[in-house]
Amino acid sequence: MKKRSRRTLDQDDSLCCCEYIDRHGGRSHMAACCCDCEDLDDACDRWMKKKPQSPDSLSRVINTINDRLRVPWISGARQVDISVIPPLILLPVFLHIAALHYLLGILVLTAVPIMVLWYYYFTHRKKGRTLFFLSLVLFSLFYMFYLFITEVVPRGDVNHLQLAAVTSGVALTVISLIITKRGPGYVRPHPNDTHSTVTYHKPPPDVDAAYLNGAQHQVVIANHEQTGESGTEQQGVQRRNWCAVCKVVRPPRAGHCRICGVCILRLDHHCVWINSCVGQANHRNFLLTLVFFLLTSLYGISLVLRSVCPDQNVMTALFYCPDVYKQFSSALCFTCAWYSGIVTGGLLHLLLLQLINVSFNVTEREARLALREKTARSLLWGLIIDTGVYSQGFRTNWTEFLTMSKASETSNHKPSDLV
Repeated sequence: MKKRSRRTLDQDDSLCCCEYIDRHGGRSHMAACCCDCEDLDDACDRWMKKKPQSPDSLSRVINTINDRLRVPWISGARQVDISVIPPLILLPVFLHIAALHYLLGILVLTAVPIMVLWYYYFTHRKKGRTLFFLSLVLFSLFYMFYLFITEVVPRGDVNHLQLAAVTSGVALTVISLIITKRGPGYVRPHPNDTHSTVTYHKPPPDVDAAYLNGAQHQVVIANHEQTGESGTEQQGVQRRNWCAVCKVVRPPRAGHCRICGVCILRLDHHCVWINSCVGQANHRNFLLTLVFFLLTSLYGISLVLRSVCPDQNVMTALFYCPDVYKQFSSALCFTCAWYSGIVTGGLLHLLLLQLINVSFNVTEREARLALREKTARSLLWGLIIDTGVYSQGFRTNWTEFLTMSKASETSNHKPSDLV
């Protein structure tokens, strides 16, 4: 008993910058990252003895590495998601390889999108959260800007006004992304419907961290499926909108995200590129982020092509730029312009779909459900999905979208306020 109480006392003490609480609940130190690695030892021992690996051995090793991969912080070492690292290493390597020869450029710029799409469908099928795509987006943005400053600007073909425009575009894109990441608008349980609470002192891994509002614990509210309001019709609506996971009655057009683990107001879709849902509170900022990124990217690509292919028209320089591979610096800038063009094309398609959906007052989630149930009209090879449920005309639809309430949450209570 004395030993147990002492362990609790030690864990309640403040952590130094290199200490942390590991996934097993024990107090650990960053210096001991290579100590007591039973999962890795077991996997290596089985491999050396040519024994079959257990089904979960690889996942346990990855979880151990991910748990011990940390950086020092004031209130204790912060965990670094292992999925953040691959883009930081692979993207510069691939782009430099592609700049060596135009055949390598074709091979790399074809393989990279295929690999990213494969990883997207792999993670989407498992309904898992990953920071890989957000890391790829941010690092691509900053790395392209870094190459623009170090390789293109010194050529003397970019004036101060053009440099200020590109810098402002990058800054506005990042600021808009930060605002978008604040939250899509969560469906909170109403205090009057609460009859019991359960407190978790460690946040579950399958729940969006932004839902906890920075709290170190989460309170799951066990609501009654039926409220005190009478009427068979009202009870039927509540049963249809009842979320058995979040224990809340969802308002119209809200939906449960299986990746974030929470219910979102006017859920559009879960975007892997921002590692968050797009809902009522951040949908406008999401479109604004896409617009800022696309304008900055298109303008930056035009400046790069004018610098490395001065004798060619901007519209044709991306497809025909003679002698660009004679100098590695020019080849690298040309390769980055192609990479940025591929990313821009994909996001331009996403923005086009979003604008069409807003014009018809339909969310991506509602469009998928309507197509699955065969209750919607599909036009222009699936670009336009008209459910005919909420649409009130082009002007009214856009007015409704642009005037959506910022105070989108049904309650201002934090989960901890309901204890």
